[in-house]
Amino acid sequence: MKLASRYLISAVVALSSCARDASVSAFSPTQSSSCIRRSSSTSLGVTGQQAESKGPAAFLRELKTNLPQFDFLAEGQGNPNNKVDMPDHVRAVLSQPGAPTREAENEERTHRIRSRFEEAAADAMELKNMLIGEADAEAWWRKPRDTPEGGRPVTKDDPLTVLVAGGGLAGLVAAAACHAKGMKVAIFEQASSYAPYGGPIQIQSNALRAIQRISPECFEELVAAGTVTADRVSGLKIGYRKGNKLAGLYDAGDWLVRFDTVGPALEAGLPATVVVDRPVIQQILVKHGLPEGTVRIKSRVQTFEDLGDGRGVCATLEDGTKAYADVLIGADGIWSQVRKTMHGLEARKLARDTIKVAAKADRRYSGFTCYAALAPHRASNIEDVSYQILLGEKKYFVSTDGGGERQQWFALIREPAGGVDPEPTPEDPTPKLTRLRKEFACSGDGDPDGNVWDDFALELINASSEDDIKRRDLYDGAPLLATVDPQRLLSPWAKGPVAICGDASHPMMPNLGQGGCQATEDGYRLGEELGAVSHTRDIPGALGKYSRVRVIRTAIVQGFAQLGSDLLVDFDLMMTIPLLGPFFLTMTQLSMPW
Repeated sequence: MKLASRYLISAVVALSSCARDASVSAFSPTQSSSCIRRSSSTSLGVTGQQAESKGPAAFLRELKTNLPQFDFLAEGQGNPNNKVDMPDHVRAVLSQPGAPTREAENEERTHRIRSRFEEAAADAMELKNMLIGEADAEAWWRKPRDTPEGGRPVTKDDPLTVLVAGGGLAGLVAAAACHAKGMKVAIFEQASSYAPYGGPIQIQSNALRAIQRISPECFEELVAAGTVTADRVSGLKIGYRKGNKLAGLYDAGDWLVRFDTVGPALEAGLPATVVVDRPVIQQILVKHGLPEGTVRIKSRVQTFEDLGDGRGVCATLEDGTKAYADVLIGADGIWSQVRKTMHGLEARKLARDTIKVAAKADRRYSGFTCYAALAPHRASNIEDVSYQILLGEKKYFVSTDGGGERQQWFALIREPAGGVDPEPTPEDPTPKLTRLRKEFACSGDGDPDGNVWDDFALELINASSEDDIKRRDLYDGAPLLATVDPQRLLSPWAKGPVAICGDASHPMMPNLGQGGCQATEDGYRLGEELGAVSHTRDIPGALGKYSRVRVIRTAIVQGFAQLGSDLLVDFDLMMTIPLLGPFFLTMTQLSMPW
């Protein structure tokens, strides 16, 4: 009920502050292109256009601008209770029996987490446990099998064989789940090594439970290696001073909503959310969840052929190598080659044709470009706050404890796809930092819209180097298939002996932190369905069932991630409208214990 209440009110308010055309639903893969205006590339140091509010939010914003403004209504101070990170009643909730106990930042803990990261990264570079050399030349999947027409029985001595395209979280969990059920598995990862790119991953309670059921050893290793985030406050803050005496006054950095992330987990008997470095997760799953030599790097599945009649599948790698098995699982990301072949879609993203390719691939540009970095910095509020979002007009700033006195942050700015930052010059050697310092200015005239931001955003931005900041446009997909193809409706993510999972099937915005978690659930369900197969002719039915079981749940999560992203941008508008703003905040907190 707690999560349902939060999502319901988010959907209600989204109807009042939709950032897109009212005719474009969250379940549509298309996006209105009329909600943009030209932006000065010299003022922000960026090529492209800035987006603005659309639909009801645009009407309300224009109406408010044209109404007489009474300065005295915006005078005064915000509620002092909204300035306290950890009020006594919140501390009491976090101290309930069974709740995780906060381990304060200290030198030993920081060294332990960072050393584990460095160890995992070194293992990846040394190709530990990877398929190389003579073992690669003699791999089981190289030999075509003479399976009779109609298939073969599946036994303990002659188990199902599974190829997995993609060695990220989705692929590793799917392979571990299949291995745990006695199947023979092989993973083909296109990267040359498990490089430490992308920062730590938040493994929420639902994903931890799935991993626990797949491999208790992997679960214990992940919990031991992770940093608990449910032992402190998380929630939404206003990025800059907003509001009035009628709708409520909020100073920069004031809390709007504090989320209860530990209560629902305790009620369901689930472990508390942890954050774990990406290479550490990969190291644990490769070492404790799979046989040595399961993962083959520098191997991208280019296409496949369904051999038909229960005889399996032949996958062709980019270098022409053939791989044979009973099942192929595509866990190869948002631009999945497996998905392309299965549904006859465009797959690869091209530098200047991203929007066109995305349309052909049934992918939706979210409207946001994202700057991200992992800052080696002990945050000023680290002992009380684990996760927060600073909300503002047309952009927001997300930060989370990355463990080991590091902060992972994301700056999401709404603008059309394809924008690029200027190249470094002697006059401006750090163009990304220059832009972000303007976008989240905390002094003087503030950002380009005149808003003076809470200084926490710049605290983390300034603790990051130019080279550490990565930029990418964010894409997701339609939560439910926009198709009338009966086969795809009955089996959205599977066809014959082939299935897709993770971002290949349901890419989503990062607002709920559920992208990797839903991929983990996919892997668990794949293992369960394939584990019940007793004859290879039953594989298509098992994969079809997996697809039907998973698509509704992921569609709901994916849809709310889209709605939440759209809602956050116009959240500041709600803070100036009498009745509507207070109603939203009150309803949002009804399901909270604080």
